[in-house]
Amino acid sequence: MIDACGWEIIKERPKFLGTIAPHRRRLESVFGYSSTCVPSILSGRWPDEHHNWCYFIHDPENSPFRRLRWLRWLPKALTSRRIVRRHLTKVVKWALGFKGYFDLYNIPFHHIHLFDFTEKKSPLQPRGMNRGPNVFDLLVQKGVPYFVTDPSLSEPVNRDRLLADIEDERIDFAFQYWAGLDGLLHRVGNLSPEIDIKLTEYEKWISETMTAAKKHYREVNLFVFSDHGMANCDQHLDLRSQIDALGLRIGKDYNVVYDSTMARFWFFNDEAREKITHVLQGVPEGRIMPEDELRKFRAYFEDGRFGEIIFLVREGVLIVPSHMGERPIRAMHGYHPYDPQSYATLFSNTAAIPEDITHIPHIHRLMEKAMERTETTKSASSSVHALAA
Repeated sequence: MIDACGWEIIKERPKFLGTIAPHRRRLESVFGYSSTCVPSILSGRWPDEHHNWCYFIHDPENSPFRRLRWLRWLPKALTSRRIVRRHLTKVVKWALGFKGYFDLYNIPFHHIHLFDFTEKKSPLQPRGMNRGPNVFDLLVQKGVPYFVTDPSLSEPVNRDRLLADIEDERIDFAFQYWAGLDGLLHRVGNLSPEIDIKLTEYEKWISETMTAAKKHYREVNLFVFSDHGMANCDQHLDLRSQIDALGLRIGKDYNVVYDSTMARFWFFNDEAREKITHVLQGVPEGRIMPEDELRKFRAYFEDGRFGEIIFLVREGVLIVPSHMGERPIRAMHGYHPYDPQSYATLFSNTAAIPEDITHIPHIHRLMEKAMERTETTKSASSSVHALAA
């Protein structure tokens, strides 16, 4: 999996993986960020099924962050610095025993006790979903030896770990997850010459992996895919100042998470709902997502757990300042699934990909099929190994 390697990024690069994995296809992503996309790929289910959607939600009763409120007395000039937040994130993650991806981002410490965090477990591990199983539960159940990326290690280290497992023939299945392109695109945008350098590096790594696998395994099935693309952010929206101007109180009248491309609101009285809704309806850079559209994309939650109103901006607009950061970044994802830069990609060394593999949750079916081939061949006393990258 190459995070953020969207269809719009690779469609003009026909040589990328042209020899190793010549069969390519555009896939529709899901509505949300990587916090949604990765669990959807690993489970084969949709956000309203697995409940891994956005990270922060309003839930003061179950908030694990109450002990952090004292940090509100520190100067904002210090606590808003990214390096300070990184160090605090590591300490808090360890103290709370979180196993998945975790970042404090720019959630204000004055209100942090109002929030819960939804990815306490790692979707890259068995029993790592909020609801239901994932591919690693299935691998354990079937007794298939496998490799999975360790997010705490660098991409080159994970590359070498996989090569070692292949050369020692310790595995039948691998899930390699590279996030470096995503970070690069956030920083430089989707038109930078640095993209070709990074893709060339990935192609070299994949080629080395395939060469090693073919030396040790009779059959090697390769699937290279992404979760979404990346849109350049050429317009900034200070939505927070428009809401703050209403004079309503967070925690008393409403609560909100300002993500990079959407704002999610909870209301505690009718006045707050009416005033905030009125403001949002007058913001030309975005719109309130209607219930029927959220249901269509399987991102509607009856209990309003992730927000009673979801305000989504147009592709290319960045909400800044936001709870994700005080300063602009060059590019972002998490827009409408039908926006051009939202589409994901799928490459393979086999043409036998069913036509109904059209959305990123369907990648799970390919992983299931790989396991079935392994089981079938093993039962016939052969040695076939499935490799998913």
